[in-house]
Amino acid sequence: MTRTSIYYLLFILFISSCTFNSKPSNPFLYQKQGLIAVKGGKIWYGIMGEGDKTPILCLHGGPGGTSRSYYNLSEISNKHPVIFFDQLGSGLSDHHQDTTLLKVDLFVEQVKAIKSELKLNEFYLLGSSWGAALALEYYKHYPKGIKGIIFNSPYFSTPIWTNDAAVLISKLPDSIQNAIYIAEKDSVFNTSSYIAADSYFASKHGRRKEFIKHPYDTLISKRNNFIYNYMWGPSEFTATGTLKNYDNVESLKKVTIPALFTTGEFDEARPETVKSLSKLIEGATFVSIPDAGHFSLNDNRPAVVKAIQEFIDHQEN
Repeated sequence: MTRTSIYYLLFILFISSCTFNSKPSNPFLYQKQGLIAVKGGKIWYGIMGEGDKTPILCLHGGPGGTSRSYYNLSEISNKHPVIFFDQLGSGLSDHHQDTTLLKVDLFVEQVKAIKSELKLNEFYLLGSSWGAALALEYYKHYPKGIKGIIFNSPYFSTPIWTNDAAVLISKLPDSIQNAIYIAEKDSVFNTSSYIAADSYFASKHGRRKEFIKHPYDTLISKRNNFIYNYMWGPSEFTATGTLKNYDNVESLKKVTIPALFTTGEFDEARPETVKSLSKLIEGATFVSIPDAGHFSLNDNRPAVVKAIQEFIDHQEN
């Protein structure tokens, strides 16, 4: 074999090694905010932290909520950029009341738009409450590049959610139960007694502690109650909207990447239920957040941050 042939062979081996052993890297992400055009308007996104380590893409709850709770992941952003955005119609994104835009598949495409705009090759996907349903829907359609998935206080099924709510309501004072029963029987949800019952339920199973505003949370960001009422209903425990019959639990069985489930000790997404759902994914981790309701990032932020950080560290090491 001639010297030229040897050099050529070594060159081919080097190229082959690069092709088969290298992994696509993410671009260096800078801390910033921006707007992206999607069907129906523009969605706002923010990046907290910077670098080229695997970022976390966060999906907020609602529907019609905002992403502001994810400022509470600021410690994690010291290592991994945290990306969050307001779904179209709420927060800092364009607001609307166009019901033709309130389709699950269009929310999925908004997530895809963020991923494409930021040129993410690999990322962790985190969804809270309704955002967990959206995360699972996105994974079902676009699994490529998702290194791990995190379901925080997850909603995947309206029948399961309302059954859990019924269990929790059964333990409330009789006066609260009666107010809810009458309102749902008559389909009248604007009475003072129903509104009071809703507030009482929220104090036990929603946000149990006084709201703690993160120092980074400085922008005025408003939820969209029209979207919440149209897609879900008048309260967390009464589903009358387009998601009334939604159920995507079977898709959990098709998840083949590392998964973390977290939920509050007193969450609307009951720990017993969430733990059971976590068993549908082989090797999934379940963590109950002590002394927390549905807003666990407010009620016990350190415990949620610790669970997420440990999950990510385990994947990275």
